[in-house]
Amino acid sequence: MEVIFSAVMNELASRSISFLVDRYLKQKAAPTKEERLRSLQRLLLRLRVIADEADGRLITNQAMLHQLSILKKEMYRGQRLLHTLDVFSCRANGEDKTKDHRVHYFFAQSEFNPAKRVCFCNEGAAHAELLEQVLGSIRDVIEDVSEFVMLLCKCPRLNRQPYNMYLLLDKCMFGRQMEMEHIINFLLQAERDPSAAENPSVLPIIGPMGVGKSTLIEHACDNERVRNHFSQILCFNGDDFQDAVETLRDSGKIKHQNRGMGGGRTLIVIELLLDIDTNVWKRLYSAARSRIGSGSKIIIASRSDKITRFGTTQPIRLQCISREAYWYFFKVRTFGSTSLEDHPKLTAIAMDMARLLNRCFMGAAIFTGLLKANFNICFWSMALSTIRNIKQKQVLMYGVAEPWQLAEPVYVRRANKTSSEWFVIFADCQTSSAETEAEDPETISVHDFYFGNVRPRGNFKVHAWTSHLPPHYNYMFHCRIEALPEE
Repeated sequence: MEVIFSAVMNELASRSISFLVDRYLKQKAAPTKEERLRSLQRLLLRLRVIADEADGRLITNQAMLHQLSILKKEMYRGQRLLHTLDVFSCRANGEDKTKDHRVHYFFAQSEFNPAKRVCFCNEGAAHAELLEQVLGSIRDVIEDVSEFVMLLCKCPRLNRQPYNMYLLLDKCMFGRQMEMEHIINFLLQAERDPSAAENPSVLPIIGPMGVGKSTLIEHACDNERVRNHFSQILCFNGDDFQDAVETLRDSGKIKHQNRGMGGGRTLIVIELLLDIDTNVWKRLYSAARSRIGSGSKIIIASRSDKITRFGTTQPIRLQCISREAYWYFFKVRTFGSTSLEDHPKLTAIAMDMARLLNRCFMGAAIFTGLLKANFNICFWSMALSTIRNIKQKQVLMYGVAEPWQLAEPVYVRRANKTSSEWFVIFADCQTSSAETEAEDPETISVHDFYFGNVRPRGNFKVHAWTSHLPPHYNYMFHCRIEALPEE
């Protein structure tokens, strides 16, 4: 009996010791926050190597494009978390406790308010949990990417070789690789039925205002394969094409023309605000059948879902990109190759601006150019304050805080506030070719509009930005000065 009892006690003691040793080793092996951040940086570097290599190759496989979009989604998510934690750490350590610049620290610690200190601690715990989730997701993506890398090596390289990420974002449609390849496949696809070649195929593109429909089409039309496939590319908008359907060849803006190539095929691009009358569409389509060559194609873009009835193929529906992807776009456009770690205060301001712009590409095009040209904290703080004031005024005027998505006038107060008058930006945005059309002498720059001392009179135009793609359209806002609206 004693032998059995002794054996049982020895077994229990052995298991207890093993349990305690295992528990101690697990506790000792638990990575610190700094180790997890270093691990995240290494994983993000691996993802960026793969993403950069993929951006330099011609990928036509839709499944590969889908996997690449998942990879980039996790990369953007990790990058945004990493920058958020950097800013959070700087604020926690008191590096940004300054009253010289009014930066909105929306999770800053308070020395006087215990509730804010509790909120700050909860924020840190939430970040730690999110860090673990992001690390797990990125590891899963990397485990599944080996076949993708193997197939990627077989994809041909693109002719362009940009030397940094800033140029890469200018040369390709950011965040829309799948949609871009979908459009190009549609444009280059030959009709299997010879009789169908006489009837132009129609691709509808649908999406809300400012989501990037026009920019996506512009990039597709600038693609070398598309330009070699069509003899000419004609563009119409809702104001000029309804009266020109009978003389289709002599109307619209010619984006590309090369009679020696394309076999007489024509690409017609129609951009609408909303819907189009069915009878007008029938006249246009009839004119296209009789006046343009076999194998021609039509792209019609609008905010309205009703245009799907005119399509001969499934429509492309554009949605806003994720907040993580938008921050990556905004960061690269603003900082270029500059390290964010060297500018924690500017990074904090840029993150606040990207959050307030709420994934608006038009706002990013305007403000990233201003920030890059004025790389100092004083100017950036004024820019951030300007965006806040615009959103606050929109809430008072219309009850919504998204001026970038409104079809209503936007009220703007200059940063220096030298006058009680307000500038009004009307919803319509005019485009003009920088190569063929002279700029109106009454036009002022967007920098002078927001931050300058030039005082325009009556109605005037503001040069918002210039497209980097031929024919390098200038984008103009129609504005005027008004008295302060009653609140």
